[in-house]
Amino acid sequence: MVVLNILLLIVGFVALIKGADWFVDGSSNVARLLKVPGVIVGLTIVAMGTSAPELAVSTSAALSGSNEIALSNVVGSNMFNLLCVLGVCAMIHKVPVDNSILRRDFPLCIFVTVLAAVLIGYKTVADSLWSTSTMSDTVGEVARLHGILFLVIFIVYIVYLVRDAIKNPIMEENEEKLFSVGKSILLILVGIALIVGGGNAVVSSAKEIARIAGMSETLIGLTIVAVGTSLPELVTSIVAARKGETGMAVGNVVGSNLFNLLLILGVSSSIHPIGVNLASIYDLLILTVITIVTYLFCIVGRSIKRVEGLVLVLIYVGTVVFAALR
Repeated sequence: MVVLNILLLIVGFVALIKGADWFVDGSSNVARLLKVPGVIVGLTIVAMGTSAPELAVSTSAALSGSNEIALSNVVGSNMFNLLCVLGVCAMIHKVPVDNSILRRDFPLCIFVTVLAAVLIGYKTVADSLWSTSTMSDTVGEVARLHGILFLVIFIVYIVYLVRDAIKNPIMEENEEKLFSVGKSILLILVGIALIVGGGNAVVSSAKEIARIAGMSETLIGLTIVAVGTSLPELVTSIVAARKGETGMAVGNVVGSNLFNLLLILGVSSSIHPIGVNLASIYDLLILTVITIVTYLFCIVGRSIKRVEGLVLVLIYVGTVVFAALR
């Protein structure tokens, strides 16, 4: 039974990654056929596609009542993006940081992370100090109102990005060969089907593995599920780093983290309120510290250096060990 669930988990991850890849290819191609500027495609469709695995998993988990996986997947993916994706890239090649990311996107990412931690945990943490609740007990929730607020912020952010991109267009020198409309639509439909099916497979198999192994859903979501759904960002960034094309690495990670917190958490909790335990709240607080530390690394020298990349990876190892031992 365990082997079968592990195989199902792997198949689910493969379906998520390939589905996201095809969804991005098809959607980007349609956008280019409609003469939508490439920068807008990158900021919206591509970012949406790389976050599609997290969206599928968290939404499926929320609908099936697996609240711990729904939230811990988002938090774990954001930790993995900041610490492992950026860390590994920096260890391969120094990662430069664009000034616009430092002034606009990264501060917004910090604000949204702090906002999520405050909204979800402000009352819960205080109450828990005087109670006998364990780390796995549900003591709070991401309410529908929280989800709607996150979605409103997300929409405002996307509208701002699109308007800014239109005002400051970036000319593309090399135009890639475009697919036909029919092939693009087919890629989109197959990609969506794989994303949805893969998301359901990952959630169901992860729940069963957690039950058999005696692990909490929070730990499974924070580690195995989070790493699996973040594989598109990791693979893309490593390939770019090996080619020396690391300029957009920080922007991709920050954008993905904003999508995870605002869109994914917003959609999941709007569909169904997500129950939160103490472990998830503490993970949110840890994520806030990690986001600020990574931002400080980016500010120094406008880049993330190899030594700083190693530090980020070691911090990730420490957070996983802490999550497993608590």
